[in-house]
Amino acid sequence: MHFTFDAELFEWEAQANWFFVSMPEELAADVAEVPRMRRGFGAVKVRARIGSTTWTTSIFPSGESYVLPLKKAVRVAEGISESDTVTVVLDVLE
Repeated sequence: MHFTFDAELFEWEAQANWFFVSMPEELAADVAEVPRMRRGFGAVKVRARIGSTTWTTSIFPSGESYVLPLKKAVRVAEGISESDTVTVVLDVLE
């Protein structure tokens, strides 16, 4: 499964310095419909790209969507700050 979407970076209220973007709910519904082995916290393995930075990580269920964590190295490499809108390219690996 391959997705491209725009999303705003936000800091997780429960833990300072943890930043995420949310998938649009309609795309998240497509991910949720695919049967897969259960992983911790409902995680789904993905390859993500923002700008020229590509990394492998997991997305996690959050309400009716999934959230993608953006580690500091990605934010610094791409010059991303809280509330910036980024274009995310996501490939589901499972």
